[in-house]
Amino acid sequence: MVAPAGSANQHLMAFNFGATPGAGAANPTGAFGGFGTTATTAGSTFSFSAPTNTGTSGLFGATPNKGFGFGTSFGTGTGTGLGSGLGTGLGFGGFGTQQQQTTLGGGLFSQPAQPPAQSNQLINTASALSAPTLLGDERDAILAKWNQLQAFWGTGKGYFNNNIAPVEFTQENPFCRFKAVGYSLMPNNKDEDGLVVLVFNRKEVDIRSQQQQLVESLHKILGGNQTLTVNVEGVKTMPDDQTEVIIYIVERSPNGTSRRVPATTLYAHFEQPNIKSSLQQLGVSFCMARTELSPAQVKQLLQNPPAGVDPIIWEQAKVDNPDPDKLIPVPLVGFKELLRRLKVQDQMTKQHQTRLDIISEDISELQKNQTTTMAKIAQYKRKLMALSHRTLQVLIKQEIQRKSGYAIQADEEQLRVQLDTIQCELNAPTQFKGRLNELMSQIRMQNHFGAVRAEERYYVDADLLREIKQHLKQQQEGLSHLISIIKDDLEDIKLIEQELNESIPRGVDFG
Repeated sequence: MVAPAGSANQHLMAFNFGATPGAGAANPTGAFGGFGTTATTAGSTFSFSAPTNTGTSGLFGATPNKGFGFGTSFGTGTGTGLGSGLGTGLGFGGFGTQQQQTTLGGGLFSQPAQPPAQSNQLINTASALSAPTLLGDERDAILAKWNQLQAFWGTGKGYFNNNIAPVEFTQENPFCRFKAVGYSLMPNNKDEDGLVVLVFNRKEVDIRSQQQQLVESLHKILGGNQTLTVNVEGVKTMPDDQTEVIIYIVERSPNGTSRRVPATTLYAHFEQPNIKSSLQQLGVSFCMARTELSPAQVKQLLQNPPAGVDPIIWEQAKVDNPDPDKLIPVPLVGFKELLRRLKVQDQMTKQHQTRLDIISEDISELQKNQTTTMAKIAQYKRKLMALSHRTLQVLIKQEIQRKSGYAIQADEEQLRVQLDTIQCELNAPTQFKGRLNELMSQIRMQNHFGAVRAEERYYVDADLLREIKQHLKQQQEGLSHLISIIKDDLEDIKLIEQELNESIPRGVDFG
């Protein structure tokens, strides 16, 4: 499962592997939150540096006697086993480990100089799953299977001894089967971009309707400094009626230049106790600096599997990564996390569908505009043709007036001969006229057979039909011209007869 773009950072916050309130937390230096650490000082779980209080909790850190990392014998708090020396040398406690004593010169597989105390949590878990001694008879075997089922499920208590408190099974224990690995998109924003994410417990409609008031409130929280300007980069809907608002601050200097406040600086300011309480009054439930991970941070994340995740599964997840340059594997523990990612995916799907609907509407509008434009082009072509004919007629009349009184020249005689030849070809029985008559006969036959057999249909080619129409139009124009000539001749004959009748005196006998 791949998390939607722009929400990868938030997705990582929901993975809590074996941390309890009071565990050490790191100061904010990155965009990704720690897996399983909560703050006890004025810091944040978003850190890749070692904490300043007790313990060396890393990005996937755990507290003593809690969580089952693969760094020290399934999360014991003594700093023994794999990863103890590595955590000491790098100042990074690994994933699910807790260092109690600094060991200099320790290698990856070396043992610290101080012998660690054995974890009772691991012993109690092993006793509850394999050999409980609560009842002292064959029912202990049934109780062991029941404890195993609870451990696989990740909930419940494992009773194994009357004198020892039961083991609390959580979904972070290494025996929980409801675990998977998904992929989240790594942010690609730089610290200089100054983008900080604020998650509000309000709907998107409310945020957008009161966006100006929100900007003014954030400006007041920043001290009302006139050189600072709050800008909203984007607003996005999130599940559970939450809204993600991305902001950045522009600082203007007296000389007229401006710059964006770095994301880490702005985030550190928002994490101050008084500022954080003011943001909470505005409805902010979560704050995060959106910055990209350095190659060293990505490498450190990939090399160390999270607490409670099998290293083999983690390695396979890295191999199956569809885009290692943009996606990073993240653990999914329990149904709540799966439900949360499902909601986020559903929300992103709805946003994609909304965007597709907008694109579809734009395409429909463009198609309508295209149809209108094509109709206008055809109309303008007809107007151009009509104007061309009118211009040609004007030129003909002008040429007739100019050549009035002159004898027919040789080139004009050649044109007349060519026109007569073309006219003869058109009127020849075996040429176009014969074809036209043949087509007319076929059309009559088609109409006749069409009346008899209505199911048969014949179609004439569009170009041929256009030629027929053009020829018929010319014939119609010729007939109209002949009719007008005949009418003029009849009028002239009537005028001649009338003149003759008036010129002959009455009573004159020519015999």
